[in-house]
Amino acid sequence: MSRIHIVTDSTSDLRPEVLKEYGVHMVPLSIQIGDKTYLDRVDLEPESFLELMEKSEELPKSSQPAPGVFKELYDELGKDGDQILSIHMTGGMSGTVESARAAADLTEADVTVIDSRYISYALSFQVIEAAEMARAGRPMEEIVAKVEGIRSKTKLYVVLDTLDNMVKGGRIGKGRALVGSIMKIKPIASLDDGEYTPVLKARSHKKVVDFLFEDFIERTKGKNVKGVGLVHANGLAMAEPLKERIIESGYTDIKYDFTTPVISTHTGIGAIGFMFYTD
Repeated sequence: MSRIHIVTDSTSDLRPEVLKEYGVHMVPLSIQIGDKTYLDRVDLEPESFLELMEKSEELPKSSQPAPGVFKELYDELGKDGDQILSIHMTGGMSGTVESARAAADLTEADVTVIDSRYISYALSFQVIEAAEMARAGRPMEEIVAKVEGIRSKTKLYVVLDTLDNMVKGGRIGKGRALVGSIMKIKPIASLDDGEYTPVLKARSHKKVVDFLFEDFIERTKGKNVKGVGLVHANGLAMAEPLKERIIESGYTDIKYDFTTPVISTHTGIGAIGFMFYTD
């Protein structure tokens, strides 16, 4: 009987032991800092990356895996007729999912590629559910439908602590960043259906925590919370109090960790990502 293998990328923020537990295959993106290139979460861990990024005058560059990398994995996983479900970070922020689709066209294996429309644990919510269903022997059509359902009931917020990386990346000018720094603005944005959408400009860490916690309570009222994720790039001033308030509210199973270097490159040091999904 054929199996269904689950593939994702390093922006899912899944640690090696979790990948092993669920039998998920991870394809890493790459990060270039100066003249050195690293594989995300393979030879560059989040904490050491933050130190390198802080010292770098230029913004590190991230790159999606080449189609050939995906094809090699697909060929191996599908050689005995097994199916493959490949779930990846939003195509709005990276060409990773398109690289996977190109490889799916090149391989003889039976591959289904999904754009999760999310990053971090919001991506892993879909990956883990798919892995559990595949292990239980559920068919591809049913797993894909479930993943799409999870996507429609997921909420993800990203909060920046500084605008330094926005300046380095040429997204905003130094003058605008200086004004934001003086006013201690913490931009909050949502990632809905793959689109980065500004939501609020908070004036303090406390106001960020208040907004995110109150929004979580309101959106989950009367619903069954299936998963909560909280990641940071040394953003403990916001992450820790938010985590404590959620625990105090009665939900204790929070996925909590440093986020991947690929995401930290875009957000900068001090940022957090907060996400959850319901039935």
